Amino acid sequence: MAYLARVLDLLKSKDYIPLPSPRIAELLEIPEGEFPDFETEIQQHLKQGTLVKLKKNRICLPRDADLVTGIIRFRQGGSAALWPETLDPKNRPTPFQIRSDETGVSMHGDRVVARINSRNKRNKGRGDRREKVNPRFKDEPTAKVIRILERANETLTGTLKRGRMFYFVIPDEPRIVHDILVPDPKESNLSVPPQIDDKVVVKLYPWEERHLNPEGEIIEVLGKTHTPGAEYKALLHQYRLNPDFPDNVLDEVKDTPKEVAKEELLRRRDIRDQFTLTIDPQDAKDFDDAISIEDLGDGKTRIGIHIADVSAYVKPSTALNREAFNRGNSTYLVGKVIPMLPHPLSNGICSLVEDEDRLTKSVFLVVAGGKILSTEFANTVIRSNKRLTYEQAFAFLKQDNLEKIRKLPLPPKHQTGSTGKALNELNNEELKKIQNAIRLLWDIASRFRKKRMLAGSLDLDMAETKIYVDPDGAADRIVKVVNDESHQLIEEYMLSANEAVAKALNKRRIPAIHRVHDKPDAEKLDELSQYMDTVGISIGDLTTKRHMTDLLAKIKVHPQSHSLRIMVLRSLKQAQYRATADGHYGLGKQNYLHFTSPIRRYADLVVHRIFDRYLVPEEQRPPEERQQNYDAGSLASVAQHISITEQNSTDAERESTKIKLLEFFERELDKKVRTRFEAVIMDIRNHGMFVELTESMAYGFIHVSSLKDDLYSTSRDGARLTGRRSRRKFTIGQKILVSVYRVDRFKRQIDFIVASKENE
Repeated sequence: MAYLARVLDLLKSKDYIPLPSPRIAELLEIPEGEFPDFETEIQQHLKQGTLVKLKKNRICLPRDADLVTGIIRFRQGGSAALWPETLDPKNRPTPFQIRSDETGVSMHGDRVVARINSRNKRNKGRGDRREKVNPRFKDEPTAKVIRILERANETLTGTLKRGRMFYFVIPDEPRIVHDILVPDPKESNLSVPPQIDDKVVVKLYPWEERHLNPEGEIIEVLGKTHTPGAEYKALLHQYRLNPDFPDNVLDEVKDTPKEVAKEELLRRRDIRDQFTLTIDPQDAKDFDDAISIEDLGDGKTRIGIHIADVSAYVKPSTALNREAFNRGNSTYLVGKVIPMLPHPLSNGICSLVEDEDRLTKSVFLVVAGGKILSTEFANTVIRSNKRLTYEQAFAFLKQDNLEKIRKLPLPPKHQTGSTGKALNELNNEELKKIQNAIRLLWDIASRFRKKRMLAGSLDLDMAETKIYVDPDGAADRIVKVVNDESHQLIEEYMLSANEAVAKALNKRRIPAIHRVHDKPDAEKLDELSQYMDTVGISIGDLTTKRHMTDLLAKIKVHPQSHSLRIMVLRSLKQAQYRATADGHYGLGKQNYLHFTSPIRRYADLVVHRIFDRYLVPEEQRPPEERQQNYDAGSLASVAQHISITEQNSTDAERESTKIKLLEFFERELDKKVRTRFEAVIMDIRNHGMFVELTESMAYGFIHVSSLKDDLYSTSRDGARLTGRRSRRKFTIGQKILVSVYRVDRFKRQIDFIVASKENE
């Protein structure tokens, strides 16, 4: 039985005085036979922090004892922020700031109980002076950790080191600010004892005294630290990712067909004769979306958005489905993919490779003048005519010389996913047919995009970097990927398909998993507006969508465009999955869900099953019409789980990128002549300048002591450094040439120096 609601009602009442659990049970008239279950639930909520225990085992709500429970997230300097837990995903509470000397024995990611400091005590006492006066947190409440509810990690990865008297491990996570003391490695039970500078896994012992370092024991050796293999294994361990699938899953997929079954063709709409394309990154190995185009005459065009029908092969009551649910999504580390589905599906029968029959779920849009006249849904079978890369599609849009298009770099043969002809093998007529299709598709997509922006969608697209690795897995080169028209073309049709399915399901009041992006907090937007003033961007009330759009337009042409866009993103709430259609602020859409990537997202797979049941004509439905009975409650549980797995994957992908950037720039230190990189000065402090490289968008620091040509001082407004003798100036937003000076893999920091003046 669930007693929490009744307990909360009692504890929220004005007359309630903290009581032990037996007295609470008496007041709630809990039968004696049910008391063990009642007590078990009370203890569970005490552990979770929903309830807190005072002296003499008296129980109350955290807020009634000036306590708060939540997840603590550290900064590298030692201070932290406590994010309170909430049962309302729409309203995320303001975090509590915690000084470095008030974090107790907590570590990054722990669930803790903290005592709320009264406002008149804020910023008093000992601690780092910069923490006291940091204007970024001046209006936020503060707290002090008093108890650990749950450790985020029982084990950690890090690098083994030796001091004078002891051995210790430096954690990979720089926000875990304490080294972990470990016994002499020779005394470990491992068959091969770890060596100094090995990457290891440490099992943590209970840590209860702040003035002593945490302790643990080494339980696994991952390899020599900072080598690609060891870093990869550490990431897998840290984020609980598994590149391998369980045996029972592999047993289920070992007989996966390599071709579409003939009986499937009979109950689907056959559109293999329609001209169909896929457009993906050059190194893509799975293709889960394709687009067809058909001229209907009278200025009308039918666009088909075809999505790999994963639900035809992944059934609910299988080990394969359970594993896909547990993973929630694929994770894309640099040079490695941890797939949601095994290879025979993700790169085989589900992938919409060129010149092969494939099962799809399709959204058909009849369009005229950029306006959608009608929408239709169907289970289909397609045969992709051409697999294009974004670079090839962009060339078809911009280049009239077909010979130049023929000479474009081709994807590696194992990544084309087809036995069809390469572009350089096609005749002019075939190339022209592709070009006409691409240009018509973009003409329609560009109208969709313009209309979407006018309706309040935010242009949050920004350039990204793609890191390529060598055969040994080490970072080899960095390429800037711009969100050009070829990317926008695909984006618009995927957005249109997602919205069309969401609208159709919501119109019928059918429960589904929605992609939700809540409106930002007014306080966050006010802080953003104030900061924009400091970089010369004056803007109106950002709670008005028009002003937010104006801000993004101004940022687009600003020298610090990339970092300012990141600041905007941090001011917005995080998109998540939810069982209710609460709208998508960033896209400006009330109805939106994920439908177009079922190979890599479990949310899309669930929507596909719902799609079958309600949107597809009866004769096209699969035999198992009621594959799984998704109700609002079960969907809410699934949505919560996959929101967590998505965040975990995002964190892992960011960490992977950081590691590879550090690896790439560390290799620069071995060069006799170091590369000069163009950079933009992002911020100026008394001790130096923060810069961002324009191509790789890597972030680093130039210490003022490295400017040896003069003595530099900071201006009063903090906007420039000026040489006392030469009057040479370094100003925020200025472009300069830099080279790598130092890379600290443990602190995740890169230091640069300004390229010598004669070489600029």
